[in-house]
Amino acid sequence: MEKAKKIKIYLGTLYLLIVFIFLWFFFSKFSLNDLATYDFIKNNRDYIFKVKQNDFFLTIFLFIFFTIIWVLLLGFGSPIFLLGGFIFGKWFGTLIVTFSLTIGATILYLFASYFLKDLIIETFSKKFYSLSEKFKKNEFIFFLIYRFVGGIPFPIANILPVLFNVKLKNYFFGTFFGILPTLFVGTTLGSGIEKIINENEIAPSFFDILTSKHVYYPILGFFIILIIALIVRKINYLNKI
Repeated sequence: MEKAKKIKIYLGTLYLLIVFIFLWFFFSKFSLNDLATYDFIKNNRDYIFKVKQNDFFLTIFLFIFFTIIWVLLLGFGSPIFLLGGFIFGKWFGTLIVTFSLTIGATILYLFASYFLKDLIIETFSKKFYSLSEKFKKNEFIFFLIYRFVGGIPFPIANILPVLFNVKLKNYFFGTFFGILPTLFVGTTLGSGIEKIINENEIAPSFFDILTSKHVYYPILGFFIILIIALIVRKINYLNKI
């Protein structure tokens, strides 16, 4: 247990150091005022698309690599699916985002299984012990449901299955297909934002953005998935998640 605590301190320190370096580098190049301007977003959209046009496969590789690092640093999924939809569009973006997040989550799961298992058990076992029996009945199906219904922050959801010793194959495919519906909707939203920027030389009003079919369809999709997830959670007695 003492070893796990030391690892936690080392990882926490490394994480904060990396975040600090990233923020320092980022804000040495850009100011908050720059980030808030429509011209900044539009110009960088043009730059990203130029890079993608010049070397499509390099863009894919860099996106996958960045996503894996992001997940390992306990980042949330929403910035990734918005960015993926923005760069790659709705259909291909969904595939790339889902694959990238699944790879990152699987690597994090392996790392947590080997180095943080005691810490995870100590922290989460009391609250989630009741789920053990459900995993034993049909590990893949229940893990698929677990991924789909959500309700747990993405970084924690990635490492929590360590409690239940989920098989690697079930973890990978359960994650891929479980998060796919939500990521499709989120990636569609990112793609819609890109279309709005491409179609407007000047910044549209918030109302115009919200009422655009590129945006309100994905938002409606989120609500539909949320309702389905709540029903599935109720049926499978996952209200404690």
